[in-house]
Amino acid sequence: MIVRDVQKLEKIAFILKTIAHPVRLQIVEVLEIYGDLSVSEICEKLKTEQSLTSHHLSNMKLKGILSSQKEGRKVIYSLKEKSVLQILNCLDDCNCNMG
Repeated sequence: MIVRDVQKLEKIAFILKTIAHPVRLQIVEVLEIYGDLSVSEICEKLKTEQSLTSHHLSNMKLKGILSSQKEGRKVIYSLKEKSVLQILNCLDDCNCNMG
């Protein structure tokens, strides 16, 4: 059995903390399904308020999960760390108790 070193485990914990919110998980999924989107397009797909969505987008961008590019007056977001989707798929298959 191989035990990961502390630095790798801290990186994993950082990534999990960054995406550990239902809206952030939805943002990751929406960007995977639809590709690069603006804040208003993400809000439309998730049925969320722009201020809340913008907050989560900027947090994930700051922490390196997303990237953004300005196109005129719009900011377009994309998934920078596509491996995060593997985490979601793995956890989706988890049969742990939720209560």
